[in-house]
Amino acid sequence: MLLLGGAALGLAGCSNAIGQDAPSRLDARVDATRDFLLRTYPNVAPMLRSAKGVLYMPLMTEAGFGLGGAYGQGALRINDVTVDYYSATQASLGFQIGAQQYAHVLIFQTDAALADFRKAPGWVAEAGAYYALPAGGLAVGTDTITAQQPVVAMVFGQSGLMAGAAIAGTKYSRIIPSTF
Repeated sequence: MLLLGGAALGLAGCSNAIGQDAPSRLDARVDATRDFLLRTYPNVAPMLRSAKGVLYMPLMTEAGFGLGGAYGQGALRINDVTVDYYSATQASLGFQIGAQQYAHVLIFQTDAALADFRKAPGWVAEAGAYYALPAGGLAVGTDTITAQQPVVAMVFGQSGLMAGAAIAGTKYSRIIPSTF
């Protein structure tokens, strides 16, 4: 009985993200990411406007030393309104050393692609996504290839000391945002 009471007291002291400001803070980060994307790559604006949904991952943190991993939280928006929150996790093995942070978005251009993402218990980015690399004046969103893809992924805002950022193999899961 004493053990049960101690366990209940311990659990009562744990932080619970429900009712706290984690969702509003995450939404503010998503707003800043969207604004940065539009300011830095204005040709993306028509694609975002016509998208069936956009998953914004404002901050992915990746580190590795032989074994590596990445984690971030973001929001799925439909008509620029948050409908769900997601985490993104990635694990890797191989030659790697360093750490970096970056943002990325998944732009769902068809109802079917968005529905597949939302109904999956853990959607994994693989060959189903077209990777647009917005760098050096690339006109992302204006080319025919990009316009024909059901899911377009963009990685941007990289900083740190690790070569490259890729989201292939990243698993996305619906969450309640945490405060960490």
